[in-house]
Amino acid sequence: MIEITIKEFLDSHLSVPVFLERQDEMPDSFVLFEKTSGGKRNQLSSSTFAFQSYGKSMYEAAKLNEELKEAVEDMIVLNEISGIKMNSDYNYTDTTTKEYRYQTVFDINHY
Repeated sequence: MIEITIKEFLDSHLSVPVFLERQDEMPDSFVLFEKTSGGKRNQLSSSTFAFQSYGKSMYEAAKLNEELKEAVEDMIVLNEISGIKMNSDYNYTDTTTKEYRYQTVFDINHY
């Protein structure tokens, strides 16, 4: 399952914890990601993932987002990954909860 491969890679390459879903209590800084869509063409799977970088301040969220983007792009070394393309990258601060976050969306081709 590609989600597990991504989580394990990010766990070993980021300075903050990585989650696939929110927990009852979350740390001040963390990354949350989910698969938003997927498909298959010529026996090659492709998935779109939304990665959210959370921080105590806008600066910390932005800085974590840059760290995340570099780590995701470094996943190209994995045998399970055949292509990575950043789709979008933007401030995604939650005005309701006042949580600072950035969201980066990647299209990832994988086996």
